[in-house]
Amino acid sequence: MTAQAIAVLDLVAVFVFAVSGAILAGRRGLDVFGMFVAAFVTGVGGGTVRDVLLDRPVFWLGDGRYLAAALAATALVFVAGARVERINRPLAWADAAGLAVATPLGVAAARVEGVDWPIMIAMGVVTATFGGMIRDVLCREPPMILHREVYATAALGGAAVNVVVAAATGDPWAAVAACAATVFAIRAGAIVFGWKAPGWRGGA
Repeated sequence: MTAQAIAVLDLVAVFVFAVSGAILAGRRGLDVFGMFVAAFVTGVGGGTVRDVLLDRPVFWLGDGRYLAAALAATALVFVAGARVERINRPLAWADAAGLAVATPLGVAAARVEGVDWPIMIAMGVVTATFGGMIRDVLCREPPMILHREVYATAALGGAAVNVVVAAATGDPWAAVAACAATVFAIRAGAIVFGWKAPGWRGGA
């Protein structure tokens, strides 16, 4: 993937995740500024952690488009809040879309740095999930990544598919498409059918 393609997909991921952050902040009673803060942190959180871990420039610094994407997401949710809430589980579906876009981005960013494949998979998961974790903590919600929601598992499966398809075909776009489809399918299954990750069954 080219740097320009990664930047475009980063913008899409930031916007979609920012929508989820604004929705949750609005539900928790935050004002419009609080909604924007939650939207922005959710949108850029995972990619920021990824870039720090990979020791590369943080992707949104010096590029105002990412701030604008978070502002646009906040405005959309603030103005169309009632319509957004009519969608069945809007927060979950916005998160699913964000996961599907962000996971291959994390893998691609790690691949550019020349790291080994386990780190590529890890960076896919970090990019896709850490923004949502920060959002949940900020809004005083139990972080989905730390509970039985099939959330990080979807990113993990998609990132692994990305690595395998890229190695088998040499086509980065095929890897991105396969990764995104896998992530969204797993997360959608969890939303629709209530799939849960196994939990500990030990006693007190």
